[in-house]
Amino acid sequence: MRTYPTAAVVVNLLLGLPAVVPIWLLWYFAVNWPLAALGWTQGEPTENDGMLPWFMLAVPVLSVFSGLWWLANHLLRRRRRHRYAEPAPAGAYWTTSLLLTLAPTGVLIAVLPWGPG
Repeated sequence: MRTYPTAAVVVNLLLGLPAVVPIWLLWYFAVNWPLAALGWTQGEPTENDGMLPWFMLAVPVLSVFSGLWWLANHLLRRRRRHRYAEPAPAGAYWTTSLLLTLAPTGVLIAVLPWGPG
């Protein structure tokens, strides 16, 4: 059984803390435009500025975070490849990294109260 390197676990959990913002931006976009257009959700009634101001904020935030996440994990995976004789499969590494990065958002969703009152 392979163990996931401690450095990769710590880095991905720490990257998960600021990842709450890009994940929220993606959720806000999905709820107010494509899902609302399909009738699956109700869009925010005061959201009448259109999509351009939203994209001016979300695209840079998502781009910077995605770039930092990829770079950190690429360097950690490359370091691990040189350090161990037999590296883990790439799919397992990237899937585990993504799930660890999403963990703080999942905890936040589980802890915060939802709904009226």
